[in-house]
Amino acid sequence: MAKFIINGGNKLKGELSVSGAKNNAQIMLPAALLSAEEMTLRNIPRIDGVEKTLELLADLGVEIEDNGREIKIKAEKLNKLELDQKIADKFRTSVMFVAPMLARFKEVIFPHPGGCVIGAAGRPIDLFLEGFSALGAKVEVGENFYHIKAEKLSGTDFFFTTATVTGTQSMIMASCLATGKTILRNCAMEPEIEALADYLNSVGAKITGTGSPTITIEGVEKISGGICNIIPDRMEAGSFALMAAATNSEITINNCEPNHLLSLLAIFDKIGVNYEKGENFIKMKKSTEIKAYNLKTHEYPGFPTDLQSPYVVLMTQAKGASLIQETIYDRRLIWTDMLSQMGANIIMCDPHRVVINGPTKLYAKKLISPDIRAGIALVIAALIAEGTTEIDNIYQLDRGHEELDKRLNLLGADIKRVD
Repeated sequence: MAKFIINGGNKLKGELSVSGAKNNAQIMLPAALLSAEEMTLRNIPRIDGVEKTLELLADLGVEIEDNGREIKIKAEKLNKLELDQKIADKFRTSVMFVAPMLARFKEVIFPHPGGCVIGAAGRPIDLFLEGFSALGAKVEVGENFYHIKAEKLSGTDFFFTTATVTGTQSMIMASCLATGKTILRNCAMEPEIEALADYLNSVGAKITGTGSPTITIEGVEKISGGICNIIPDRMEAGSFALMAAATNSEITINNCEPNHLLSLLAIFDKIGVNYEKGENFIKMKKSTEIKAYNLKTHEYPGFPTDLQSPYVVLMTQAKGASLIQETIYDRRLIWTDMLSQMGANIIMCDPHRVVINGPTKLYAKKLISPDIRAGIALVIAALIAEGTTEIDNIYQLDRGHEELDKRLNLLGADIKRVD
């Protein structure tokens, strides 16, 4: 298994560009199934989840022209309506194939989706199934599969008991080709939802209200082909900004959307992180002193849970005590034990809260990356730490960041990938 060997202590300097958003690309690829016409996707990140999504599309018989950053997909017909369990088990967003297949072909068979272990116990697909049932589909739950079928899908008024990004996106796709009007309430408001709706509207859908808790979809008879530009990855941009702040480095982060990170930038303003914001860049500058600041994760536009881990590392270098509260996923603070081993002063109050006292010096350790977000946090900690840190299981990092080691080495980091 591959690992990173990181020699800490180097200041970073230079420019890097943000990749296309993982959480947008892995939704837009299955969205191609809504149309029999060709869909062109641009700014594609070449990460593990994208490769697995393409593998699953190919297994269904979809025509794919892969040109690297640009991929053309034509799903004129499928050779089966069942998702291959061996492929679907490998990644969580395989569940995003269900809605477009149900909407267009009125039937789909699929296993429970796999993927990241973080929050697995709290990430069931109950809301997906409830939503499809509300549209008129019949759901059969087998021992190792789900079978969903509908003679037709009809508009409905559906309330999400929990705000869910992928649940909202699934219901948007399922409702696009349904008969009549669908109203979705208590929707998630993430930029990736708006990106999905913007594309679908450009190819014939009638969706209004994205970016608010209530979304309305007027069903249409057909979705056409079109061109989709994957939005910049706000989590990668935020992670790089936190990396620069934690290492007190000067980095310009290009090809990003700063307005998707207003919750992070507002905290930077409060704690003394020096930066400049442009239309599509964030220029991180050196800071004299960073103050501790309490954090509570929240659904968008609040502070994203996916940036909580790198923020924790920043707080180990801040002056004072900070309370970090994780409200979205269970077990997402467990990894902080590894930071404690590196010398951080962290008190775990319970599985959802930690108190960090800083600033503290960090020292190199042998570590194992448990997930994407904790993985990038450990990389940041290793860049700060004195000595040589080993981070194993970097497959998790590769799931969310394309060629991370090469990109950071261009900024002056000392990272080696060892197989």
